[in-house]
Amino acid sequence: MRGLEEEPGSNKDSLWWRDLKLIFQASHQGEQLQKGTMWKVGREDRVKFWEDEWIQGEASLITKYPRLYVVSQQQNQIIQKLGEFKDNVWEWNLSWKRSLFDNEITMASNFLTDIGTNTIQRNRKDEWVWKEDQSGKFTVQSAYKLLTREAVEGERDRAFEELWNLKVLSKVAVFAWRLLRDRLPTKVNLYRRQVEVADRSCPFCGNMEEDAGHLFFQCSKILPLWWETLSWLNISAALPIDPKQHFLQHGSIMVGGTRINRWKCWWLAVTWTIWQKRNKIIFNNESLDSNKLIDDASFLLWTWLSNLEKGFAEHFNQWSTIIRQGFLY
Repeated sequence: MRGLEEEPGSNKDSLWWRDLKLIFQASHQGEQLQKGTMWKVGREDRVKFWEDEWIQGEASLITKYPRLYVVSQQQNQIIQKLGEFKDNVWEWNLSWKRSLFDNEITMASNFLTDIGTNTIQRNRKDEWVWKEDQSGKFTVQSAYKLLTREAVEGERDRAFEELWNLKVLSKVAVFAWRLLRDRLPTKVNLYRRQVEVADRSCPFCGNMEEDAGHLFFQCSKILPLWWETLSWLNISAALPIDPKQHFLQHGSIMVGGTRINRWKCWWLAVTWTIWQKRNKIIFNNESLDSNKLIDDASFLLWTWLSNLEKGFAEHFNQWSTIIRQGFLY
């Protein structure tokens, strides 16, 4: 994040701010604490409109509204270049490369609401504030809460490390990465992005809205597949709905002699197969055969192992009949 080294080094700097800058510069925890800061916009020219975090409780505008950023004629501009004071009231002067499409109008309305809620303060300097406390001042208690929250997120990020260490096709790794981050274009996600979706129901069961947790793990047509998978290792467990937690729990099952990387790749094969079948149902009017999903995922994993795992020489007919033994030494 830009700006810490840009804060004035005058004697007016508070002790808490100077201490905070030292922490930022010296440690990994500093990187986490830096997320607790934001710009308070005043009369100067130091805050970038799109790139900096200056909206209370929100990420940068380029992060929240990337589509609007692309069509903006005012990229990489400071706030003071995008408006002016008239009768002591700040007025925005925004311009776009083209007229906004219909599905961008609602987005732009939310965008204008966001920037309209923050007051540009004419009589004060641009300054960094600590947004984890209402006073804007750093406190040990608020910093501890932030670090604790980030530690939980860091644990979740372990899923990404495990994912990228697996030997699978790059397109499958990217798919899984999007799933773990809830970035797949499920019907619910499309709706959240102001994309018109006539029917948000699950294409498998038709009973619930199609979000990632339901589609891949909770749907009544899909959940039995995961139970059968666990039965191969004589395991029964409550399965998380959150994709990251589901992947981590799946990978942490360490029954004696388990080929753990194959076991993790099986998770990728199943989720990939589910997504491909979902798309065929929606776009090609195919029907669901739950038993065939297991067969397709089994063939997919066999293909990966044949090409990517050194020494793997099982014929598919043999592999498919003893697949549960394929995960054990």
